[in-house]
Amino acid sequence: MVFRNPVTIEVGSLGTINIDPGEYCYAGSAMNGLDGRIRRHFAAEKKMHWHIDRLTTKADGMEAYISTSAEECTLSDLAVKCGCVRAVKGFGCSDCGCLTHLFSADAISKQKLLNSSGVVPFSEKEIRRR
Repeated sequence: MVFRNPVTIEVGSLGTINIDPGEYCYAGSAMNGLDGRIRRHFAAEKKMHWHIDRLTTKADGMEAYISTSAEECTLSDLAVKCGCVRAVKGFGCSDCGCLTHLFSADAISKQKLLNSSGVVPFSEKEIRRR
């Protein structure tokens, strides 16, 4: 997700969080219905359900990547190893022991993460073909 301007949002028990301009990576999962989940994340209007919903409606740009092997917690650990910075403690990880699933990422750390994680780009065209 890309934010050109600062964003302030309310996120349930996390309260008010501030997102600085920049690029962010979020590690999430979709146990059932990956296509629908990604379509939902890209929708401008939706019922707010998950932490990430509050950010996706405010983002100036988004990309989606999928992994057929790595789980969200593994991807979160890898993000830190690749130089991504934990952005908001407790974000998107209420069901696991991770510190966060949201990371700020500069161009170098993002590329390291993409190269080492085995994820592949996921586009709206691919959603429709599956």
